[in-house]
Amino acid sequence: MTARRTARRTALVIAPGRGTYGKGELGSIARLHGGRFADLIADFDAQRRARSQPTVSELDGADRFSVATHMRGDVAAPLIYAATILDFLSIDRAAFDIAAVAGNSMGWYSALACGGAVSVADGFRISNAMGTNSQTHGPGGQILLQIVDDDWRPIPGLRAKILALVDEIGSRPGHALALSIDLAGMLVLAGNEEGLAALLAEAPPTPGRDPLRLAGHGPFHTPLMFGSSDKAMAELPQPLFHRPALPLVDGRGHIWRRHASDPAAVRDYTFGHQILAPYDFALSVQVAVREFAPDVIILPGPGDTLGGAIAQSLIGIGWQGLRSKADFAARQAADPLLLSMGRTEQRVLVTGG
Repeated sequence: MTARRTARRTALVIAPGRGTYGKGELGSIARLHGGRFADLIADFDAQRRARSQPTVSELDGADRFSVATHMRGDVAAPLIYAATILDFLSIDRAAFDIAAVAGNSMGWYSALACGGAVSVADGFRISNAMGTNSQTHGPGGQILLQIVDDDWRPIPGLRAKILALVDEIGSRPGHALALSIDLAGMLVLAGNEEGLAALLAEAPPTPGRDPLRLAGHGPFHTPLMFGSSDKAMAELPQPLFHRPALPLVDGRGHIWRRHASDPAAVRDYTFGHQILAPYDFALSVQVAVREFAPDVIILPGPGDTLGGAIAQSLIGIGWQGLRSKADFAARQAADPLLLSMGRTEQRVLVTGG
């Protein structure tokens, strides 16, 4: 690995979404941030306490990780937001000039706070409310399918075949099925139980892994989430939103420009399209790197599971000559393009110590 540079570099920050705070992250909020950001953590705890919910400190400080508890939306969302925003605030701004912020799915709520479209405290309020609201939906869930080979190269025709099948199943009476999140090398499909059962029964062979039902996930980013959208519009008022201080790239690849974006429009997107329509994470990454040409991409915690999807998004457009997993691994070994704060050796490069 090359020696650490002293010149300030530009960075794209990408906030992670659901499924990133796992067993390995238990206790990480207190361990990494309990000193410097004790006041912010206390505010997050107070917000939870006011709603008669277990606090972030209590959940992060549990004796053991519980899938039944920690993976629930009303628990996972505030833990992930807290870990992400505190990591963002730990970035060494003397070393990195943040050019833009993006996020994956519920990571959009974290991105809003990172980019200044909402305050840090109000970002927690939004994430906490949406963690609960995300459980307000029709019956159904999400299934993950891989569409690239072991070297992260697309299997010819597989994406089109799966999406055509999804459209056909979704058109059947009593079946709901649609693209939920495009993760470049993986597709997340969401729908009701009938739609999901049909997909599992009829999906073509996929590489790497069998289709995976995501535990505890609802039919996110589909019209089945209308209840969540309605509750958000009713509970989370316009004054929470401001013009962003940093450019934000959303799940359509749309750029919300700093100081120029209408806060009402940001709110309408956040609690409307962002909840009810597909989230194109791959496109958001591709638009962001093409528009802002960052020197590095910073992935805050918790965890680093989104790193593969970021790399696959870059490979999809041949960014800086990346064409495969092997290319990306070689680049990371020589001069890391992606700095994951969930990895100790890369975290120190981001925080400065």
